[in-house]
Amino acid sequence: MVSLNDGFVRYLTEAAGPDRAAAVLSALDGPPSVSVRLNPFKRKPSFPETDPVPWSRHGFFLDSRPRFTLDPYFHAGCYYVQDSSAMFVGHIFRKILEKLHTDPDRAVRVLDLCASPGGKTTDAAASLRETFGDRYLLVSNEVIKSRAATLSGNAAVWGDPNVVVTSSDPADIGRLEGFFDVIIADVPCSGEGMFRKDENAAAQWSADNVALCSARQKRILADVWPALASDGFLIYSTCTFNRYENDDNVLWAEETLGAENVFPEPDGTYGGVVNTRCGYALFPGLVRGEGQYCAVLRKNGDSVCGFKLRAQAGTESHFLKDWFDVPVAVVEKGDLLKAVPSAVAAEVSFLESRLRVLSSGCAAGRRKGRDFIPDADLALSICLAGGMFPRMGVDRSVALKFLHRDTLVLPDAEKGYVMVCYDDVPLGFVKNLGGRCNNLYPQERRIRMDVD
Repeated sequence: MVSLNDGFVRYLTEAAGPDRAAAVLSALDGPPSVSVRLNPFKRKPSFPETDPVPWSRHGFFLDSRPRFTLDPYFHAGCYYVQDSSAMFVGHIFRKILEKLHTDPDRAVRVLDLCASPGGKTTDAAASLRETFGDRYLLVSNEVIKSRAATLSGNAAVWGDPNVVVTSSDPADIGRLEGFFDVIIADVPCSGEGMFRKDENAAAQWSADNVALCSARQKRILADVWPALASDGFLIYSTCTFNRYENDDNVLWAEETLGAENVFPEPDGTYGGVVNTRCGYALFPGLVRGEGQYCAVLRKNGDSVCGFKLRAQAGTESHFLKDWFDVPVAVVEKGDLLKAVPSAVAAEVSFLESRLRVLSSGCAAGRRKGRDFIPDADLALSICLAGGMFPRMGVDRSVALKFLHRDTLVLPDAEKGYVMVCYDDVPLGFVKNLGGRCNNLYPQERRIRMDVD
């Protein structure tokens, strides 16, 4: 049972009303729901058919929580485990894309500001690719370095080379005046909507922490606001209930930043989603998910995006260009060769000169003498062309041993670099020496629990 502070109950009642608050409090004593969102550019895993998430065309609920760590599809980036309420932000993002007026001479530019661990980034990446093909840039930022490493790994597993992962302060990003068409700001909050998943969050709740979070959220919005282009949209979201971190901050942005509050979704479109004064609230007990708040701000003004970049980064006359289904520019960083989609190569080069970029494009591999060692990210890329490497299909037991980073023996595989696949889904590479294989799966991603 979740232990709740009286102050929290008062704040919840103020935000939701007495009847809804009673439903939420009752739901907080129950188990959280389990939901996943498919990667539409990879094979659909063999989940049992269950209820779809109403606002996500690729999301659905699971009846129970499986051991995702022991599922090769999970490590292949075929789906992402995400709370269904958090998927509502992706739904609003898609509504915004329908309203977006962009320069046809450049790629659409989107920023996911507080992005770790990567749920909203992977959702936005799928929506952008479905809408714009490869003519978009998604910058996924996390200022906390330990969390940024998790974000970078999850983005690589998802496999979209148009995602750039950065670890920069919002104020540094704000210096890119007018660069982004859309900003997703899922800001750090008091986490009231996650009490069922994290009892420590409930124990640590206080009115003082709510006030601290509210002030920090305002600072983040003010710092990043200059980076939004005129007529661009900022999606503001939290996983908390109280008005001080939600509607009040949106009203503050209207008054202080000159933002316009817009509602891309009419009232009552989805049962259980509550329309607040400024946005949308999802409460456990009213929806089959956890807590989420979401609002949309549009930037008014006569400024225009000042970054019309033309120069290409790298070269397109490299052997790697034939390895991808989209045109790429090849960039060398020491011994690492990266393939950056040509549609955003200039933007990526520019960002690497302005921000702390952790990853961009697809890490293709490294030179070692005359040898080229393929990178694990290459196998996971959704843009890798077929037939570039010999493939070796393995069963679940061998797949888990590969993901555990065990030494494998694959007597039927060709010698040299071989792509290990489960159900025809690439997992990574081995170098088959004949009697044994060198396992090239990254040490930092390996399964650490027993797989036998």
